[in-house]
Amino acid sequence: MPTQIVVAGAVISGSTVLVAQRIRPPELAGRWELPGGKVAPGETERDALARELAEELGLGVGDVVVGDRLGHDIALSPMMTLRAYRVRLIRGEPYPQDHRALRWVTAAELHDVDWVPADRGWLRDLARAL
Repeated sequence: MPTQIVVAGAVISGSTVLVAQRIRPPELAGRWELPGGKVAPGETERDALARELAEELGLGVGDVVVGDRLGHDIALSPMMTLRAYRVRLIRGEPYPQDHRALRWVTAAELHDVDWVPADRGWLRDLARAL
């Protein structure tokens, strides 16, 4: 059985990255993550990320440009892999559609964020990207 890919976007603006506060599931509610979601069958990872960011942040699919990979793959389970990409916001102002809140954080603030456990694996890569 193929592995399900989950994509996350490091939406970078200037020297800040956008983080989103989870509403669910209960064990992750209130913690912060890079926004994103699952890749649907027949969809490329970049297209899936653009779609997920549009849905979750109230943006148009053309409002973001998905760029290069960020960091390494993170195994969420034996059947699910999390993969991050750098994303550039071209236009629009993100607002939380599927999250409790959004905030922009600097490299200096990355370690003060209460991250979901999986996304902690990218902190060094995020600091370098900023």
